[in-house]
Amino acid sequence: MKQQRMSFWDIWNMTFGFLGIQFGFALQNANASRILQTFGADVEHLSWFWIAAPLTGMIVQPLVGHFSDKTWTKLGRRKPYFLVGAILASVALVFMPNSAMLAHLMPAMMVGAGMLMIMDASFNIAMEPFRALVADLLPSDQRTLGFSIQTFLIGTGAVIGSWLPYILAEWIGVEKISAEGGVPDNVIISFYIGAAVLISSIIWTITKTKEYPPEKTADEEKKKTNGLVEIFSDFIAMPKTMKQLGIVQFFSWFALFSMWVFTTPAVAVHIYGTDINDTTSELYQDAGNWVGIIFGVYNLVAAIYALLLPAIAKKIGRKLTHSVSLLLGGISLMSIYLIQDPNMLLIPMVGIGIAWGSILAMPYAILAGSLPAKKMGIYMGIFNFFITVPQILNGIVGGPIVKRFYDSQAIYAIVFAGICLLIAAASVVFVEDKDDAKQLKIFNR
Repeated sequence: MKQQRMSFWDIWNMTFGFLGIQFGFALQNANASRILQTFGADVEHLSWFWIAAPLTGMIVQPLVGHFSDKTWTKLGRRKPYFLVGAILASVALVFMPNSAMLAHLMPAMMVGAGMLMIMDASFNIAMEPFRALVADLLPSDQRTLGFSIQTFLIGTGAVIGSWLPYILAEWIGVEKISAEGGVPDNVIISFYIGAAVLISSIIWTITKTKEYPPEKTADEEKKKTNGLVEIFSDFIAMPKTMKQLGIVQFFSWFALFSMWVFTTPAVAVHIYGTDINDTTSELYQDAGNWVGIIFGVYNLVAAIYALLLPAIAKKIGRKLTHSVSLLLGGISLMSIYLIQDPNMLLIPMVGIGIAWGSILAMPYAILAGSLPAKKMGIYMGIFNFFITVPQILNGIVGGPIVKRFYDSQAIYAIVFAGICLLIAAASVVFVEDKDDAKQLKIFNR
């Protein structure tokens, strides 16, 4: 694969599609739980519905990575997957808040859960090749910058997506209350806008970025193996650095899953004082809209922090940068238990945003240097196992734990999420990053 130094704006164009992906992903993260609760889901069952997201990701990403490694079309290598994923995700964004329209076929809650699965599978189809594309086209010394710009765009898209329902309701006056069993207009319109932004940003990257055909040796041309067998073989032979990062990723994403699933009920009950079963009241909707705002804040912090990551990592190393970032995130999540004023939630979002910005960039920057160039896509897909498995585990046990051990008080799931980030921060110490060590030695001469 041809690698050459790229200008800032070339890297920007190459990663711009992630803005749209994260716009839609943020709408899902901030609103899926309350949409499902509107359709009748109990807090105990929320995490079960969310299992659909990581489960589809675990299946889809390695397959997309494997096949994109072996794809070459007139459109390119990774770009066909961007486009297909964007189209499917846009359709799911339109249908999810309108699931009640199909209630004559099956319960709206089941339709909504199905749309959540389709949406996340589509995000994964579009998302995984973006990671591989950065590693494909950029030399080692520009990869931290590439993943940092990608993270900035992720944060920017997430800010807009998270804030949009609140802006439509409070600034523009779109209706934020609906009849029982219905989704408010401000949420529905936000999902429509998200679909349009997603597809347009992906098209921007497709038209502005040039891919180069992969180089194949004669031996590789002769070698024909079953795709699943090859994926399994590559999984067994994964580099040592990937295994070590897997532990960090496990605890990081276990924490993130808890935050996305349980923040709305935690804030609504613990801070706003609503009843956990009163999901159609104006107070509960206010809590849901405010969660969108604070999620936007942590994504805004992540976007800004992403631009600082290359300089910080160059000075103190990628490992220490990531470890400190996770530490701040863990402390911030745990501090939410002490907050009673909704406005004060903005403070821990700073630390959470720092952790999120680092999670989206530093593990991939560390990982890319340890991977063989011809298997960048498949290994980026396999690396997703360490993101999806903890979410699936959390999805299975998280809801029952909240119901039976926390007496339906979701705030304790948020506190435990903070503890998991602290464990992840400590685990970074054991990761081997040879490229980072070399760069630090050069910088500190």
